[in-house]
Amino acid sequence: MTIQLNPEQERVIYQAIETGKYNSVDEVLDSALNSLRQQENIAPALLRSQLAGQRIRQLRKGVTLGGLSIKELIDEGRE
Repeated sequence: MTIQLNPEQERVIYQAIETGKYNSVDEVLDSALNSLRQQENIAPALLRSQLAGQRIRQLRKGVTLGGLSIKELIDEGRE
């Protein structure tokens, strides 16, 4: 496979190699692709946690049924 990089992309790759952390372009690209995979795996978990947070905030406001809170419904049932 042949990939055309723009000058900025090439600069970033060669700077990464110059730091000594990577020994080749292949290592830099492997690391970048692994980071991409990790981000893609984190995204669904992040979405689930955000939805859970929204549900918790809704519960803290008070669950309602027909405009009545659960406490009001319980009190009404006792009457």
